[in-house]
Amino acid sequence: MLVALEQGRSNPNLATLARIADAFGVPVTRLLEGADEAVVRVTGPSAVRVLWHGPAGGSGTIIAATPPPWAAELWRWQLEPGEEFGGEAHAPATREMTWVESGELTLTVAGHRYQVGQGECARFPGDLQHGYANHGHRRAVLTMVTVIPPAAG
Repeated sequence: MLVALEQGRSNPNLATLARIADAFGVPVTRLLEGADEAVVRVTGPSAVRVLWHGPAGGSGTIIAATPPPWAAELWRWQLEPGEEFGGEAHAPATREMTWVESGELTLTVAGHRYQVGQGECARFPGDLQHGYANHGHRRAVLTMVTVIPPAAG
């Protein structure tokens, strides 16, 4: 897969980008950005990237990320009714935190389902299989932070 990407013969989807980033212990945005960042970096709407499009119009947008070690990714998700995303575990010791701004989220972690309502926050080990679903009747809007540990030496 990496050879095909390097040669421009393939375009990665979000799951592939996440697996590559996990393998290198870096945030997804590190794969998409160029040179080293300044001490303080301010970005605007032009820097965000939609990396997932749901079948009903939802989206997964990466807003920003910090560089390794202990990289953190800031995401904004919109899941329309019936949409779901995820399922794979991230690198060992990864942590996730999701805050539901509006609507309701069904979060599945290691086979257990949790209902997370508007204004509620869920924190869990991202190195467990997990997925997000909107089983409700209106759009769910989420803010998510993924913290990626330094790559194992």
